[in-house]
Amino acid sequence: MKPSTICNLLDIDYPVIQGAMAWVAEEKLASAVSNAGGLGLIASGHAPKEIIKEKIKIARSLTDKTFGVNIMLMSPFVEDIVDLVIEEKVKVITTGAGSPGKYMKRFKEAGIIVIPVVASVAVARRMEREGADAIVVEGMEGGGHVGKSTTMALVPQVVDAVNIPVIAAGGIGDGRGMAAALMLGAAGVQLGTRFLVSKESIAHDNFKHAVLKAKDIDTTITGMITGHPVRGLRNKLTREYERVERFEGGQETPNLERLEDLGKGALKRAVIDGDTQNSSMMAGQIAGMMKKENQTCQEIIGELMTECEDVLTSRFNQWVG
Repeated sequence: MKPSTICNLLDIDYPVIQGAMAWVAEEKLASAVSNAGGLGLIASGHAPKEIIKEKIKIARSLTDKTFGVNIMLMSPFVEDIVDLVIEEKVKVITTGAGSPGKYMKRFKEAGIIVIPVVASVAVARRMEREGADAIVVEGMEGGGHVGKSTTMALVPQVVDAVNIPVIAAGGIGDGRGMAAALMLGAAGVQLGTRFLVSKESIAHDNFKHAVLKAKDIDTTITGMITGHPVRGLRNKLTREYERVERFEGGQETPNLERLEDLGKGALKRAVIDGDTQNSSMMAGQIAGMMKKENQTCQEIIGELMTECEDVLTSRFNQWVG
């Protein structure tokens, strides 16, 4: 396949971006994805500046390819992380949980490529007006924090609404999904769950195995009532969360304090501790497709690109044949 506009923009070989999964998207995974020809991302999450600075340093020791940093705009350390990516001359950033507009002038002056993650046409248009170089459009099929629209419905609407490259995310885990996204007008794709189960991912084996064993109906969305919906694998924690959200137990209003307590440290318990019952195992609906264990990032991207090209070529031959 010929290089896409997103490949030229980011100086990468393949239009594949690794999702910025909190606790999972660290320096080793990011460098492995970048070495494989995609764009690896370090998730800054709610970590302080010193920790992310060290992650950037390690990533640069592991790859000479382009990698980026995801900035969580709700982080208490967001100002420090903005300063850091500018000081460290990070080439690419993605942003989530807010608008990067207030920092855009500084990013542009530093020559940083800015790619916000959006979940609606309105926000996509706004990000373009504010100077975004590209956007990640994420549907509700994805793992972690999600919006209300599906990828298949949202991507073409955003493609029609903006003039910057669109990267499709949510529910994409193989070459067929990538081909579908490209047919909808996307310039590339972002994958999270597929890289979560990669050999280089630091996610606990218990978490990986839970994803690999998952069926098509094994994810659920919790947190709708709080305004911060999250998709993850069903377990004891999600069942308790759903019980509280339904006001069970005699309360007249949702027990928001209880919901907050349930969520504290829940992702870390899955990724680091390997607790598959009392944790938030954030994963997308494609978890039911994940069957290959210990694939390297190189193997994942190679397989993705081969499958995508085969699908597009075979479909084209059927049409013209």
